[in-house]
Amino acid sequence: MEKLFVDTNIVLDLLQKRPGFFEGAQELFTLADKKLVTLYVSALTIANTHFLLQKHLKGEARKVLAKFKILVEILPLDGKILELAMVSDFSDFEDAVQYYTALENEMDLIITRNKKDFKNVSLPVLTATEYLYRK
Repeated sequence: MEKLFVDTNIVLDLLQKRPGFFEGAQELFTLADKKLVTLYVSALTIANTHFLLQKHLKGEARKVLAKFKILVEILPLDGKILELAMVSDFSDFEDAVQYYTALENEMDLIITRNKKDFKNVSLPVLTATEYLYRK
């Protein structure tokens, strides 16, 4: 089974039901719910998602994340990943952390809505829709 690393924006598309993006994210996470794929996120994604959801959901953010986390495997963030991100050519530090989390954990590909954030990387990068309809 492919190891799919999911970027924070896809998680937010699902949990915030973002117009134009929710459907693809929902289909992807439905595959995980049916145990047809294994989705991975970084610990940073959980922290960032909580921060962003808290603004909209007030006291419900933790409850939403508690339900969400049964759909994914959470990958740890460590010093090596942070060091790789700090010395990388990525202009956005958070994207670098995401990339090196995926790389260090031997993911098969990255699923993101912002493919431009992952230029010149060694892993394939697809949107949720591209992944769902690539076959």
